[in-house]
Amino acid sequence: MDPLLSYQGIELTLVELCLWAALLLLGILITLLLARRGAKNPVLEQQLTDMAQQQAALQGRLAQFADDSAQRETLFRESLDTRLSKVSETVGRSIVETQERNSQNLKQLHERLALIDRAQKNIETLSGEVSGLQSLLSNKQSRGAFGEKQMQDLIENYLPPNAYSFQHTLSNGKRVDALIHMPNDQGDVAIDSKFPMEAWRRLTDADNTDGSVQAGRDFARDMLVHIKAVAEKYLIFGETHDIALLFLPSEAVYAELHANFPLVVEQGFAQKVMIVSPTTFMATLHTMRAVMKDAAMREQAHIIQREVGMMAKDVTLLDDRVAKLQSHFNQTGEDIRKIRISTEKITKRADKIESLDVAGSEADSASNVTEFVKPSLKDNRS
Repeated sequence: MDPLLSYQGIELTLVELCLWAALLLLGILITLLLARRGAKNPVLEQQLTDMAQQQAALQGRLAQFADDSAQRETLFRESLDTRLSKVSETVGRSIVETQERNSQNLKQLHERLALIDRAQKNIETLSGEVSGLQSLLSNKQSRGAFGEKQMQDLIENYLPPNAYSFQHTLSNGKRVDALIHMPNDQGDVAIDSKFPMEAWRRLTDADNTDGSVQAGRDFARDMLVHIKAVAEKYLIFGETHDIALLFLPSEAVYAELHANFPLVVEQGFAQKVMIVSPTTFMATLHTMRAVMKDAAMREQAHIIQREVGMMAKDVTLLDDRVAKLQSHFNQTGEDIRKIRISTEKITKRADKIESLDVAGSEADSASNVTEFVKPSLKDNRS
């Protein structure tokens, strides 16, 4: 129970305050009765004595109750402080963990925002490039220059410089975009770049609509016009190759043509005009380069044959010299063997001389020397 009154460190609850007020009123009442009667009354005195004893007992109980209340309050405060400390510790730890999680989440958020920012910049750059490409493709002359540049880049990457020429003027006065020089009088392959963007765009925009049939007819008509122009301008007997190439710089246009317009492709084959895309044009250039390399190898075949013959003579001469060197080595080995025999004989004779007994007479010594010298002379003569 919360204290109702606090004075100089003493706190009283409502119950204690009521008890103290009752005792005070009882004491005042007894005092008034004694003063009023002014005479001694044994019964009254006994009652007053009993009341005083009861008052003292009540005061003792109140004091004990106050002590118990103080102890309970102390225990309650200690328990409350302990719980508050635990709660504070838990709350603090939770706040720290929350801050760490928030910090980590903010870091990840910043990283993701940075990625989004870079992606946004890439998207803006790509959007600008797409807009530039769209503006480029919207102009017919720019679109033609784009397709021609793409074709020239492919040719320069896959063929040697002396194997092609750009913007070459033929004998009929027509200028071809590219001319690839084939070996062995096969004729030069003429290549013309075309980009039927408007017809193809009308075809794709009219997909599955009423105008799709007419758009398809317009696209086929434009392609047939290009095929006929290539066949008439760039197929010259005795000057160019039997087949000319029509380069389409778009894989989508090439796929649409072969998927839905097979008659146009067949008409191109019939007029000896082969339609190629960037991918198929790369494969065609690989084949042309292989043909050029094979022709160059054949032109140099006699040189290779002569060099091989000279190399065979050099190998024969080398074999003769090795045989002579081997004979010299064999003779040197024989000489070394004979020298070793002589050195072994000299060593043996030196050992015999060292083993002579020098304590004998001079005659014996001389005879012994003579005996050893004579055989050595015989050996030398032999």
